[in-house]
Amino acid sequence: MRMKNPKFPMRINRYLAWQKHSTRRGGDELVQKKQVLINGRFAELGDKVNEKDVVEVLKSKKPKSYLYFAYNKPAGETTDTPIFLNKDIFPLGRLDKDSHGLMLLTNDGRVTDRLLNPEYAHEKEYIVVIKEKLRPNFKQKMEAGVDIEGYKTKKCKVEILNNFTFKIALTEGKKHQIRRMCVALRNEVKDLKRTRILNIELGNLPAGSHRAIGGEELNMFLKNLGL
Repeated sequence: MRMKNPKFPMRINRYLAWQKHSTRRGGDELVQKKQVLINGRFAELGDKVNEKDVVEVLKSKKPKSYLYFAYNKPAGETTDTPIFLNKDIFPLGRLDKDSHGLMLLTNDGRVTDRLLNPEYAHEKEYIVVIKEKLRPNFKQKMEAGVDIEGYKTKKCKVEILNNFTFKIALTEGKKHQIRRMCVALRNEVKDLKRTRILNIELGNLPAGSHRAIGGEELNMFLKNLGL
């Protein structure tokens, strides 16, 4: 999905991310490696691009091999890269220490902004257990948006599973957002589990385990991200 209403002049690293060449950090690396031309000259860090400028990216000799994993983070574990993966693999987003469930890990820097930037409105789904019985208007209030310390959350989808459990699909990810939303509605989270990111499902993956993402599942994931 392309950035809506891009504004020029635009920093070269942001432009490269917008044009799907890399992340912003990856764009800086391309500039430093002399792989980016603006109107025929090598770009420099901090350069800005106007709408009519001609930007060329010189491809590296060896294309990078991308890897993608689904990981079931246990509660109590921080979201540092799990030790079973090499140093080039990094987590896409985070789960707080007390939460558990699906995390995505990859060495593909292109997907970071496309997945995490709320501008693209990609769904992440959670199952939440709360400490007190859900009030009758809980679903309505959550879906409409909740004021959390001066910020009103975007509309979301809520499904009540029982008196103490609900499923929620969000398109944004403010820090501790679900926990803060529940507190704002006079409740408290007892357990929070992420079960889906876009089309990638946690399924029956055991806690602490990972699996490779590939085939049609990966194709759909990348397509949803516009890659």
